[in-house]
Formats: sequence, structure tokens, C-alpha cells
Amino acid sequence: MLHHFDQTDELQTVRDWLRFTVSAFNEAKLSFGHGSANAYDEAAYLILHTLHLPLDTLDPFLDARLIADEKKVLLELLKQRIDERIPVAYLTHEAWLGEFSFYVDERVIVPRSFIAELIREQFTPWIDETKTVTHVLDLCTGSSCLAILATHAFPDAIVDAVDISPAALEVAQRNVSDYGLEDRINLIKSDIFSNLAGKQYDVIISNPPYVDALSMTALPPEYRHEPQLALGSGADGLDATRKILKHAANHLNKNGLLVVEIGHNRLTLETAYPNLPFTWLEVAAGNEFVFMLRREDLI
Repeated sequence: MLHHFDQTDELQTVRDWLRFTVSAFNEAKLSFGHGSANAYDEAAYLILHTLHLPLDTLDPFLDARLIADEKKVLLELLKQRIDERIPVAYLTHEAWLGEFSFYVDERVIVPRSFIAELIREQFTPWIDETKTVTHVLDLCTGSSCLAILATHAFPDAIVDAVDISPAALEVAQRNVSDYGLEDRINLIKSDIFSNLAGKQYDVIISNPPYVDALSMTALPPEYRHEPQLALGSGADGLDATRKILKHAANHLNKNGLLVVEIGHNRLTLETAYPNLPFTWLEVAAGNEFVFMLRREDLI
């Protein structure tokens, strides 16, 4: 590797390390998308986190010098990020959705969901009054990040957070405990709806696996550190979504809302279900990635 790790003794200040890290990330042609979109943002985050500095305050510290132990720890993280292509969230065991921080490791995918934006908006205008939402289901919960956001958006709601992976549910339990939400979030091992007989909800949200088989073969190395069970979903990426659509009506209350993220599969989904009146919700990236259906649409 050509990342000049043997010459880091010359790096003294935060500014030095920031410049070096950005250059090393770019030189290594890393893939981003696990919390940062580019080399600079990821370098700044990793350095600030490692030095226990406020993540939103870089400028006052740029000319501060690092001590030897700080350099050693930071250098080891840079080596792992570059040589092993480990996503930075797994190195720091931290991922953010808005102002919410979550513990993560390789038992769960790194939180990233357009549904988070919609939860913060309380699904306006599709839900008129938040008090009417008393039961929420988060399918394929992973780290439980969306379930936790849902408890804050809908303060009167009990949330069932479901995942097929016992390992993922262990991480989810840690985050639920960190937020003190044990009395509001029920963690349930289930393959989609299989263990939810008789349960009904006002809102069902899901960021299920949706990567198609061809795309799975072309994933950058960073994404191969994530649980493949949480990414791939059959030949066209819709296996999990089909299960959701087949059974969701049985688990929605009258006027209940189903909100599902499906990545780049809009055309494939609409072709497969030409008679379903999908409403495509606007998020920061556009209106191609998250659909909504009401219970009556599914009957």
C-alpha cells in the first residue's frame, strides 16, 4: 500500500492529520455512504471522534498538536479503514441519524434510511394527529434506529421492532436500553410478519433488504462488512418487499399506513404491482425510494 503510514511522525497538528487523512482516503479510492459522503467529511468525523472533540466544532482545534498516544490510536484506525476497508461507523461503533446517535457493529447494517426524514416530520400530511398513532411496527429493525426515532415522533406509541437476526436484536437491545425505552419498544424475532399473529398497527415502517442479485456481486468492499442478510433480497431485490405487501393489510388498523424503502427498485416494483396505487414520498434524494400505501389500498 502507498499510504505513507511510515512517515506520520511528521504530522503534528489536527490540520496535519486532517490533510493526510483526506489524501490517504482519496488515494485509496475508498467508498463512502456509511454516514459520510466524501473523504473530507469522513476524515473530519474520524479525527474529531477519536480525539473526543465535539463533532460539529473543527476550526478551534485545527492547530492543536496531538500527543503520541493520540497519534498511535488514530493511525491504527486509519490503517483499518484503508487496508481492510472497514466502514468508519464500525471503527467508532457510532452512527448518526439526524441528532440521534446509535451503537453499531458488524451484526447490523450501518443506519441509513430515508424513512428517518419522514419520521421526523411525523409523516405529515399523511397523519393528521400524532396522538392517534398508538401502535407502530418497525420491520427489519436492525439496530432499532427507526424504532427509536418513532418513539420520539409519536410519544403515545408502543413500537414493536422486528428482525430475523438474533445478533441484530442484541444490538437493538443495547440501543433501546441506551435511550431508556424498554417500556415502549418490544424487540421481537420474526421473519417479517411470521411471529406477529393477531397484532395490528397504525403505522408499519420498514427499511428491508432490497439489493438485487446483480448489484450484490458488485458491492464495494465496505458493504461486504455488513450482514449480507440485511442487504440482498433475491434476484430483483424485492423478495422481502413482496412478503410485506402480501401480509401488511392483515396487520394494519383502519386507515393504517405502510411506509417502505426500496432503494432503486421503483420501476421494478411498479411493474410487478401495476394495480397498487403507490404514493412515492419526497425525501432529500427525491421521490424514487420510499413508497406509502394505506390499508384500503392493499385489500
